[in-house]
Amino acid sequence: MSRCAALAAVLVVAACRSSPPPAPPPPKVKVVQPVVKEITEWDEYTARLDAVESVEVRPRVSGYLQSIHFQDGALVKKGDLLFRIDPRPYDAAFHRAEADLELAKSRQALAKKNFARAADLLKSHAISQEESDIRESNLRQAEASVEEAQAAVDAARLDVEFTRVSAPVAGRVGRKLVTEGNLINGGVGTQGTLLTTIVSLDPIYAYFEADEGSLLKYSRLAATGQRPSSRDYKNPVHVALADEEDFPHEGAMDFVDNQVDRGTGTIVGRALLPNPDLSLIPGLFARLRLPGSGQYQAILLPDEAIGSDQSQKFVYVVDGDSKAQYRTVKIGPLVDGLRVIREGVTPEEWVVVAGLQRTRPGFQVDAQR
Repeated sequence: MSRCAALAAVLVVAACRSSPPPAPPPPKVKVVQPVVKEITEWDEYTARLDAVESVEVRPRVSGYLQSIHFQDGALVKKGDLLFRIDPRPYDAAFHRAEADLELAKSRQALAKKNFARAADLLKSHAISQEESDIRESNLRQAEASVEEAQAAVDAARLDVEFTRVSAPVAGRVGRKLVTEGNLINGGVGTQGTLLTTIVSLDPIYAYFEADEGSLLKYSRLAATGQRPSSRDYKNPVHVALADEEDFPHEGAMDFVDNQVDRGTGTIVGRALLPNPDLSLIPGLFARLRLPGSGQYQAILLPDEAIGSDQSQKFVYVVDGDSKAQYRTVKIGPLVDGLRVIREGVTPEEWVVVAGLQRTRPGFQVDAQR
Protein backbone atom coordinates (compact mmCIF):
# COMPACT_ATOMS: atom_id res chain seq x y z
CA MET A 1 0.00 0.00 0.00
CA SER A 2 2.82 2.39 0.81
CA ARG A 3 4.32 1.92 -2.70
CA CYS A 4 0.99 2.63 -4.40
CA ALA A 5 0.39 5.68 -2.26
CA ALA A 6 3.81 7.08 -3.12
CA LEU A 7 3.19 6.57 -6.85
CA ALA A 8 -0.15 8.37 -6.66
CA ALA A 9 1.48 11.27 -4.86
CA VAL A 10 4.08 11.60 -7.57
CA LEU A 11 1.42 11.64 -10.30
CA VAL A 12 -0.57 14.33 -8.47
CA VAL A 13 2.48 16.56 -8.12
CA ALA A 14 3.38 16.13 -11.83
CA ALA A 15 -0.16 17.02 -12.86
CA CYS A 16 -0.10 20.16 -10.74
CA ARG A 17 3.18 21.31 -12.26
CA SER A 18 2.01 20.85 -16.00
CA SER A 19 0.50 23.99 -17.72
CA PRO A 20 -2.45 24.04 -20.24
CA PRO A 21 -1.53 24.13 -23.98
CA PRO A 22 -1.23 27.66 -25.41
CA ALA A 23 -4.23 29.06 -27.35
CA PRO A 24 -3.81 29.06 -31.16
CA PRO A 25 -2.98 32.45 -32.68
CA PRO A 26 -5.82 34.35 -34.35
CA PRO A 27 -6.14 33.55 -38.07
CA LYS A 28 -4.48 35.93 -40.47
CA VAL A 29 -6.82 37.69 -42.90
CA LYS A 30 -6.34 40.41 -45.48
CA VAL A 31 -8.61 43.42 -45.25
CA VAL A 32 -9.29 46.39 -47.52
CA GLN A 33 -11.45 49.47 -47.40
CA PRO A 34 -14.13 49.79 -50.11
CA VAL A 35 -13.39 51.84 -53.20
CA VAL A 36 -15.59 54.91 -53.58
CA LYS A 37 -15.96 56.51 -57.01
CA GLU A 38 -18.42 57.97 -59.49
CA ILE A 39 -19.87 55.25 -61.75
CA THR A 40 -22.65 54.56 -64.21
CA GLU A 41 -24.31 51.16 -64.15
CA TRP A 42 -24.82 49.35 -67.46
CA ASP A 43 -27.64 46.97 -68.37
CA GLU A 44 -26.81 44.19 -70.81
CA TYR A 45 -29.12 42.79 -73.48
CA THR A 46 -28.97 40.31 -76.34
CA ALA A 47 -29.27 42.18 -79.63
CA ARG A 48 -29.69 41.23 -83.27
CA LEU A 49 -27.87 43.22 -85.95
CA ASP A 50 -29.91 44.36 -88.94
CA ALA A 51 -29.27 46.41 -92.06
CA VAL A 52 -30.48 50.00 -92.21
CA GLU A 53 -31.47 49.45 -95.85
CA SER A 54 -32.43 46.07 -97.31
CA VAL A 55 -33.55 45.93 -100.94
CA GLU A 56 -34.97 43.22 -103.18
CA VAL A 57 -33.75 44.02 -106.69
CA ARG A 58 -36.52 43.44 -109.25
CA PRO A 59 -36.78 44.66 -112.87
CA ARG A 60 -39.31 47.28 -113.94
CA VAL A 61 -39.55 46.01 -117.51
CA SER A 62 -39.80 42.54 -118.96
CA GLY A 63 -37.37 40.97 -121.41
CA TYR A 64 -34.44 38.63 -121.84
CA LEU A 65 -31.61 39.00 -119.34
CA GLN A 66 -28.67 39.98 -121.49
CA SER A 67 -25.78 40.32 -119.01
CA ILE A 68 -24.82 40.41 -115.33
CA HIS A 69 -22.26 42.92 -114.08
CA PHE A 70 -21.34 41.95 -110.50
CA GLN A 71 -19.71 39.16 -108.52
CA ASP A 72 -21.83 37.31 -105.97
CA GLY A 73 -21.35 38.81 -102.51
CA ALA A 74 -19.42 41.86 -103.72
CA LEU A 75 -19.63 45.38 -102.34
CA VAL A 76 -21.49 47.73 -104.67
CA LYS A 77 -22.06 51.47 -104.76
CA LYS A 78 -25.35 53.19 -105.35
CA GLY A 79 -25.95 53.41 -109.09
CA ASP A 80 -23.62 50.55 -110.08
CA LEU A 81 -24.92 48.51 -113.02
CA LEU A 82 -26.04 45.05 -111.90
CA PHE A 83 -28.13 43.58 -114.76
CA ARG A 84 -28.80 44.48 -118.38
CA ILE A 85 -32.05 43.50 -120.10
CA ASP A 86 -32.12 43.29 -123.91
CA PRO A 87 -32.89 46.95 -124.83
CA ARG A 88 -33.69 46.55 -128.54
CA PRO A 89 -37.50 46.28 -128.25
CA TYR A 90 -37.57 49.35 -126.03
CA ASP A 91 -35.22 51.31 -128.30
CA ALA A 92 -37.61 50.64 -131.18
CA ALA A 93 -40.61 51.72 -129.12
CA PHE A 94 -38.75 54.90 -128.13
CA HIS A 95 -37.97 55.82 -131.72
CA ARG A 96 -41.59 55.13 -132.74
CA ALA A 97 -42.79 57.41 -129.94
CA GLU A 98 -40.41 60.15 -131.10
CA ALA A 99 -41.82 59.88 -134.64
CA ASP A 100 -45.37 60.11 -133.31
CA LEU A 101 -44.37 63.24 -131.40
CA GLU A 102 -42.97 64.89 -134.56
CA LEU A 103 -46.18 64.07 -136.43
CA ALA A 104 -48.29 65.52 -133.62
CA LYS A 105 -46.19 68.70 -133.61
CA SER A 106 -46.64 69.18 -137.39
CA ARG A 107 -50.40 68.79 -137.02
CA GLN A 108 -50.36 71.25 -134.16
CA ALA A 109 -48.48 73.80 -136.33
CA LEU A 110 -51.02 73.41 -139.13
CA ALA A 111 -53.95 73.77 -136.75
CA LYS A 112 -52.36 76.89 -135.26
CA LYS A 113 -52.06 78.49 -138.73
CA ASN A 114 -55.66 77.63 -139.59
CA PHE A 115 -56.90 79.14 -136.34
CA ALA A 116 -54.87 82.34 -136.86
CA ARG A 117 -56.27 82.69 -140.42
CA ALA A 118 -59.79 82.09 -139.10
CA ALA A 119 -59.46 85.03 -136.73
CA ASP A 120 -58.71 87.38 -139.66
CA LEU A 121 -61.48 85.92 -141.82
CA LEU A 122 -63.99 86.23 -138.97
CA LYS A 123 -63.31 89.97 -138.69
CA SER A 124 -64.11 90.42 -142.38
CA HIS A 125 -67.12 88.12 -142.07
CA ALA A 126 -65.58 85.75 -144.63
CA ILE A 127 -66.37 82.75 -142.40
CA SER A 128 -68.97 82.09 -139.77
CA GLN A 129 -68.42 81.96 -136.03
CA GLU A 130 -69.14 78.24 -136.14
CA GLU A 131 -66.29 77.67 -138.59
CA SER A 132 -63.93 79.66 -136.36
CA ASP A 133 -64.97 77.58 -133.33
CA ILE A 134 -64.28 74.36 -135.25
CA ARG A 135 -60.77 75.52 -136.13
CA GLU A 136 -60.14 76.47 -132.49
CA SER A 137 -61.31 73.03 -131.40
CA ASN A 138 -58.95 71.41 -133.91
CA LEU A 139 -56.07 73.43 -132.44
CA ARG A 140 -56.90 72.30 -128.91
CA GLN A 141 -57.03 68.68 -130.07
CA ALA A 142 -53.68 69.07 -131.82
CA GLU A 143 -52.12 70.53 -128.66
CA ALA A 144 -53.49 67.64 -126.58
CA SER A 145 -52.10 65.17 -129.11
CA VAL A 146 -48.64 66.74 -128.73
CA GLU A 147 -48.83 66.41 -124.96
CA GLU A 148 -49.93 62.80 -125.28
CA ALA A 149 -47.12 62.02 -127.70
CA GLN A 150 -44.61 63.74 -125.42
CA ALA A 151 -45.79 61.60 -122.51
CA ALA A 152 -45.37 58.48 -124.67
CA VAL A 153 -41.80 59.54 -125.48
CA ASP A 154 -41.02 60.08 -121.80
CA ALA A 155 -42.46 56.66 -120.90
CA ALA A 156 -40.51 54.97 -123.69
CA ARG A 157 -37.32 56.72 -122.58
CA LEU A 158 -37.90 55.43 -119.04
CA ASP A 159 -38.38 51.89 -120.33
CA VAL A 160 -35.03 52.14 -122.12
CA GLU A 161 -33.40 53.32 -118.87
CA PHE A 162 -35.07 50.52 -116.94
CA THR A 163 -33.31 47.93 -119.09
CA ARG A 164 -30.26 48.86 -117.00
CA VAL A 165 -30.93 47.50 -113.49
CA SER A 166 -28.69 49.47 -111.11
CA ALA A 167 -28.00 49.22 -107.38
CA PRO A 168 -30.56 51.41 -105.53
CA VAL A 169 -28.38 51.54 -102.39
CA ALA A 170 -24.75 50.98 -101.46
CA GLY A 171 -23.91 47.77 -99.63
CA ARG A 172 -23.20 44.10 -100.15
CA VAL A 173 -25.04 42.32 -102.95
CA GLY A 174 -26.24 38.74 -102.61
CA ARG A 175 -26.00 35.99 -105.20
CA LYS A 176 -27.64 36.28 -108.59
CA LEU A 177 -30.95 34.41 -108.60
CA VAL A 178 -31.38 34.47 -112.41
CA THR A 179 -28.74 33.74 -115.05
CA GLU A 180 -28.22 35.25 -118.50
CA GLY A 181 -30.66 34.26 -121.23
CA ASN A 182 -33.70 33.86 -119.02
CA LEU A 183 -36.91 35.75 -119.67
CA ILE A 184 -37.70 37.94 -116.66
CA ASN A 185 -40.90 39.75 -115.79
CA GLY A 186 -41.03 43.40 -114.86
CA GLY A 187 -43.68 45.08 -112.81
CA VAL A 188 -44.59 46.89 -109.62
CA GLY A 189 -44.06 45.34 -106.18
CA THR A 190 -43.56 41.60 -106.05
CA GLN A 191 -44.78 41.05 -109.63
CA GLY A 192 -41.27 41.46 -110.99
CA THR A 193 -38.77 38.60 -110.98
CA LEU A 194 -36.47 38.68 -107.95
CA LEU A 195 -32.93 39.10 -109.30
CA THR A 196 -30.85 39.55 -106.12
CA THR A 197 -30.77 41.40 -102.79
CA ILE A 198 -28.64 44.19 -101.34
CA VAL A 199 -28.09 45.09 -97.68
CA SER A 200 -26.38 48.25 -96.48
CA LEU A 201 -23.56 47.79 -93.96
CA ASP A 202 -22.45 51.19 -92.65
CA PRO A 203 -24.12 52.24 -90.40
CA ILE A 204 -26.00 49.24 -89.00
CA TYR A 205 -28.89 48.72 -86.56
CA ALA A 206 -28.87 46.66 -83.35
CA TYR A 207 -32.35 45.63 -82.17
CA PHE A 208 -33.00 44.38 -78.62
CA GLU A 209 -35.93 43.84 -76.26
CA ALA A 210 -36.18 45.28 -72.74
CA ASP A 211 -38.54 43.86 -70.13
CA GLU A 212 -41.24 45.83 -68.33
CA GLY A 213 -39.15 46.25 -65.17
CA SER A 214 -36.31 47.86 -67.10
CA LEU A 215 -38.72 50.09 -69.02
CA LEU A 216 -40.28 51.34 -65.77
CA LYS A 217 -36.84 51.91 -64.27
CA TYR A 218 -35.75 54.02 -67.24
CA SER A 219 -39.00 56.00 -67.05
CA ARG A 220 -38.43 56.75 -63.34
CA LEU A 221 -34.82 57.78 -63.96
CA ALA A 222 -35.92 60.13 -66.75
CA ALA A 223 -38.68 61.63 -64.57
CA THR A 224 -36.20 62.40 -61.77
CA GLY A 225 -33.55 63.75 -64.16
CA GLN A 226 -30.97 61.05 -63.35
CA ARG A 227 -30.86 59.60 -66.85
CA PRO A 228 -32.42 61.01 -70.05
CA SER A 229 -34.97 58.96 -71.92
CA SER A 230 -33.75 57.20 -75.05
CA ARG A 231 -36.82 58.58 -76.84
CA ASP A 232 -35.46 62.11 -76.47
CA TYR A 233 -31.70 61.61 -76.16
CA LYS A 234 -29.16 59.45 -77.96
CA ASN A 235 -27.94 57.47 -74.95
CA PRO A 236 -24.61 55.75 -75.67
CA VAL A 237 -24.45 51.99 -76.21
CA HIS A 238 -21.57 49.52 -76.46
CA VAL A 239 -21.78 46.31 -78.47
CA ALA A 240 -19.70 43.11 -78.47
CA LEU A 241 -19.89 40.17 -80.84
CA ALA A 242 -19.94 36.57 -79.64
CA ASP A 243 -16.15 36.19 -79.71
CA GLU A 244 -15.32 39.57 -78.15
CA GLU A 245 -14.64 40.03 -74.43
CA ASP A 246 -14.83 43.82 -74.29
CA PHE A 247 -17.45 46.03 -75.92
CA PRO A 248 -15.42 47.72 -78.69
CA HIS A 249 -18.27 48.91 -80.91
CA GLU A 250 -19.82 52.20 -79.84
CA GLY A 251 -23.10 53.68 -80.98
CA ALA A 252 -26.19 55.49 -79.73
CA MET A 253 -29.86 54.79 -79.14
CA ASP A 254 -31.95 55.55 -82.20
CA PHE A 255 -35.49 54.35 -81.52
CA VAL A 256 -37.82 52.96 -78.83
CA ASP A 257 -41.09 51.32 -79.86
CA ASN A 258 -44.43 52.91 -78.96
CA GLN A 259 -45.91 49.98 -77.02
CA VAL A 260 -45.09 46.88 -75.01
CA ASP A 261 -45.68 43.54 -76.71
CA ARG A 262 -48.63 41.90 -74.93
CA GLY A 263 -47.35 38.42 -75.63
CA THR A 264 -43.76 38.79 -74.38
CA GLY A 265 -44.05 41.75 -72.01
CA THR A 266 -41.08 43.44 -73.71
CA ILE A 267 -40.50 46.58 -75.73
CA VAL A 268 -38.23 46.88 -78.77
CA GLY A 269 -35.30 49.29 -78.72
CA ARG A 270 -32.85 50.10 -81.51
CA ALA A 271 -29.31 51.44 -81.57
CA LEU A 272 -27.40 52.82 -84.55
CA LEU A 273 -23.74 51.79 -84.86
CA PRO A 274 -21.01 53.03 -87.20
CA ASN A 275 -19.46 50.12 -89.08
CA PRO A 276 -16.50 51.47 -91.08
CA ASP A 277 -14.58 48.17 -91.02
CA LEU A 278 -17.72 46.18 -91.96
CA SER A 279 -17.10 43.73 -89.09
CA LEU A 280 -20.76 43.93 -88.04
CA ILE A 281 -22.88 41.77 -90.33
CA PRO A 282 -26.69 41.85 -90.54
CA GLY A 283 -28.22 38.87 -88.76
CA LEU A 284 -25.49 38.35 -86.15
CA PHE A 285 -26.30 38.14 -82.45
CA ALA A 286 -24.46 40.58 -80.19
CA ARG A 287 -24.30 41.71 -76.58
CA LEU A 288 -25.41 45.29 -76.01
CA ARG A 289 -24.79 47.50 -72.98
CA LEU A 290 -27.03 50.47 -72.23
CA PRO A 291 -26.72 52.94 -69.30
CA GLY A 292 -28.93 51.59 -66.51
CA SER A 293 -28.50 54.50 -64.10
CA GLY A 294 -27.36 58.05 -63.80
CA GLN A 295 -23.86 58.81 -62.56
CA TYR A 296 -23.58 58.41 -58.79
CA GLN A 297 -21.01 57.76 -56.03
CA ALA A 298 -20.82 54.02 -55.41
CA ILE A 299 -19.13 51.72 -52.87
CA LEU A 300 -17.20 48.91 -54.55
CA LEU A 301 -15.56 45.72 -53.26
CA PRO A 302 -13.77 42.78 -54.88
CA ASP A 303 -16.06 39.83 -55.55
CA GLU A 304 -13.90 37.55 -53.38
CA ALA A 305 -14.87 39.57 -50.28
CA ILE A 306 -18.51 38.57 -50.67
CA GLY A 307 -19.81 35.27 -49.33
CA SER A 308 -23.13 33.51 -49.87
CA ASP A 309 -25.40 32.30 -47.09
CA GLN A 310 -28.34 30.59 -48.76
CA SER A 311 -30.24 33.41 -50.48
CA GLN A 312 -28.34 36.34 -48.98
CA LYS A 313 -24.89 37.83 -49.45
CA PHE A 314 -22.56 38.78 -46.60
CA VAL A 315 -19.11 40.17 -45.76
CA TYR A 316 -16.94 40.17 -42.63
CA VAL A 317 -16.00 43.57 -41.23
CA VAL A 318 -13.11 43.82 -38.73
CA ASP A 319 -13.91 46.21 -35.88
CA GLY A 320 -11.58 48.21 -33.61
CA ASP A 321 -11.03 45.17 -31.34
CA SER A 322 -9.84 43.05 -34.31
CA LYS A 323 -12.99 40.98 -34.20
CA ALA A 324 -14.87 39.85 -37.30
CA GLN A 325 -18.44 41.09 -37.58
CA TYR A 326 -20.98 39.45 -39.90
CA ARG A 327 -22.76 41.89 -42.24
CA THR A 328 -25.47 41.16 -44.78
CA VAL A 329 -25.12 43.25 -47.92
CA LYS A 330 -27.12 44.10 -51.02
CA ILE A 331 -25.02 43.95 -54.16
CA GLY A 332 -25.25 45.44 -57.62
CA PRO A 333 -23.48 44.80 -60.93
CA LEU A 334 -19.77 44.50 -61.63
CA VAL A 335 -18.09 47.77 -62.62
CA ASP A 336 -14.44 47.69 -63.73
CA GLY A 337 -13.99 44.31 -62.04
CA LEU A 338 -15.45 45.41 -58.68
CA ARG A 339 -18.88 44.66 -57.25
CA VAL A 340 -21.25 47.50 -56.35
CA ILE A 341 -22.37 47.33 -52.69
CA ARG A 342 -25.73 49.04 -52.30
CA GLU A 343 -26.22 48.46 -48.55
CA GLY A 344 -24.34 47.02 -45.56
CA VAL A 345 -20.86 48.60 -45.66
CA THR A 346 -19.50 52.12 -45.19
CA PRO A 347 -16.36 53.48 -46.92
CA GLU A 348 -14.41 53.73 -43.62
CA GLU A 349 -14.74 50.07 -42.62
CA TRP A 350 -12.20 47.29 -43.20
CA VAL A 351 -13.58 44.26 -45.02
CA VAL A 352 -12.02 40.78 -45.16
CA VAL A 353 -10.99 39.87 -48.73
CA ALA A 354 -8.73 36.85 -48.06
CA GLY A 355 -9.19 34.21 -45.36
CA LEU A 356 -12.96 34.27 -45.45
CA GLN A 357 -13.15 30.52 -44.72
CA ARG A 358 -11.10 30.89 -41.52
CA THR A 359 -13.30 33.68 -40.17
CA ARG A 360 -16.33 33.33 -37.88
CA PRO A 361 -18.60 36.00 -36.40
CA GLY A 362 -17.03 37.41 -33.21
CA PHE A 363 -13.67 35.67 -33.72
CA GLN A 364 -10.42 37.51 -33.07
CA VAL A 365 -8.44 37.88 -36.33
CA ASP A 366 -5.00 39.13 -37.31
CA ALA A 367 -6.02 41.72 -39.87
CA GLN A 368 -3.37 42.60 -42.41
CA ARG A 369 -4.20 45.72 -44.34
